[in-house]
Amino acid sequence: MPAPVGETQALGTILVTRHVDRVVVQLNRPDVRNAINQAMVDELHGVCAELEVEPRILILIGGDGVFASGADIAELRERSGADALKAINTQLFIRIADLPMPVIAALDGYALGGGAELAYAADFRIGTPRLKIGNPETALGIVAPAGALWRLRELVGEPLAKEILLAGRMLGADEALAANLITRLAEPDELLASALALADEISTKDNQATRYTKAIMSVPLGEHPQIDLEAQSVLFESPEKRRRMTEFLERRKT
Repeated sequence: MPAPVGETQALGTILVTRHVDRVVVQLNRPDVRNAINQAMVDELHGVCAELEVEPRILILIGGDGVFASGADIAELRERSGADALKAINTQLFIRIADLPMPVIAALDGYALGGGAELAYAADFRIGTPRLKIGNPETALGIVAPAGALWRLRELVGEPLAKEILLAGRMLGADEALAANLITRLAEPDELLASALALADEISTKDNQATRYTKAIMSVPLGEHPQIDLEAQSVLFESPEKRRRMTEFLERRKT
């Protein structure tokens, strides 16, 4: 049973705080630097299922100076080739990226490996000055299959993506900001407030228009502009569109 609105529910590996227009999820395995294990994957799937039914903004944040140090190496070491084909983290991160409303990753300290890939799946990334983000998977004898090999190139460009993925380059906050991997910086004690402020900005917009915009931005190029026009045809009939435009015109008169 979810906790009442505004109260925090402690699950096994995450803390969930639900609000009317957003859900804040704090990764909560401090003893292993928030390493992503099967239990966390399962609990995040539960959050996704909830947000697919009742779309709200999702904010992901870590704690104790770390977002997520990566996937749980103790679990990874024991996984077989058959396990790899189950796409355990991959399926979760795709589901997070496909949520109807925007996802904000608030990154403090280390966001490495699977933790970085979780951040790449978000629509927005906010960092602190002590952020360290990268993908050291090849040093462990594996690849980064849960998003880095296709998302990172789109986010930062191929040359930098290759440095991160092939040479193990770790980006600090200033480098990540310059590369547009993060879009805002906040001090650690202001990180959640910064994420909530961004959620406030998004929440002032029309929910339906926001959902259409996010969904359309992810479709293949060949589907444009038809899919854009079909969405606009729906929104043009929306009472909310008329209300918002009427308010805009009335404000302009004053």
